[in-house]
Amino acid sequence: MDAFYASVEQLDNPELKGKALAVGGDGERGVIAAASYEARKFGVKSAMASSLAKKKCPHLIFVPPRFDRYKEVSNAIRNVFYRYTDLVEPLALDEAFLDVTENITRHSSATAMAKDIRKDILEETGLTASAGISINKFTAKIASDMNKPNGQKTIKPHEVVPFLEQLPIHKFFGVGKVTAEKMKRMGIFNGAHLKAHSEAFLRTQFGKSAGHFYNIVRGVQHSPVKAHRERKSIGTERTLRENIHLQEDIEAMVSKLAKESFNRLERSQLFGKTITLKVKFSDFTQITRSKTLESTIQSEEEIYNEAHELFFKEPPKKSIRLMGISISNLLKNEEHKPPSPEQLLLDF
Repeated sequence: MDAFYASVEQLDNPELKGKALAVGGDGERGVIAAASYEARKFGVKSAMASSLAKKKCPHLIFVPPRFDRYKEVSNAIRNVFYRYTDLVEPLALDEAFLDVTENITRHSSATAMAKDIRKDILEETGLTASAGISINKFTAKIASDMNKPNGQKTIKPHEVVPFLEQLPIHKFFGVGKVTAEKMKRMGIFNGAHLKAHSEAFLRTQFGKSAGHFYNIVRGVQHSPVKAHRERKSIGTERTLRENIHLQEDIEAMVSKLAKESFNRLERSQLFGKTITLKVKFSDFTQITRSKTLESTIQSEEEIYNEAHELFFKEPPKKSIRLMGISISNLLKNEEHKPPSPEQLLLDF
């Protein structure tokens, strides 16, 4: 995400848009948690002391952090990710790795998929995101910072090694400040310089880290995307750009959520018996309503009908800002599970 905390504050308070903004305390011992791009132009950045930030940008506006709100938006963003893959490894509230090797959404390329993910995030949260696409975590991470804000960069397989050869040495994973200074004293300023040394030589200088340095500069990194969440339910939710209250709009949203939830059930080859409807209103109050069926859910229409009944049996009078449908009581059914989607190779 682009300047995530600061962007959420500007989203929720339009008066802050276009202004130099810092999330954090403005006292003498305060520290900047995030800075808007307007503030970054003056050299303000995260982890900077607030006192120094004020010197660099005297008109800087400070707002206290609201982590509950950031978590809410982060969850909405992750729900977007899970439509494209279940292999999601969150790094923080505003960043994650996605393994999209299995092309379950039938996209023409990983680049096209990244564009659609960013588009969905913008439509559903009002925030921009940037993406990096490549063959491993390290290269994708570096690529994600290259066209910020609101951009993306694809480093194709044949481009990886030339790209890494030009990369400054301090940007490599595992090369901290002390190691970078040692490498520079040895004449290693970029990937090409590092690549010129044998693994045996690197071992004499850097011990156990030698194998990592030798491999990563050649584009070799075997670290998988680790999906941390325990699968207890499957579903999706949407934070709406504009609140809705008309019955036809609500029914349309229930239909969309039912379709997405059932598609995810099919892709995961799981069945469930409990349907839960979640609704958050314009005043941020929230309700959840659930129903457990006698048998497992077999169709999108079944999800829609049950969720529709859950909502309209006692229709609230407030406008809605978020809706979600989830399926729980999950089990695998070897006899009736849907056929696995054809695994397609996804180009860059």
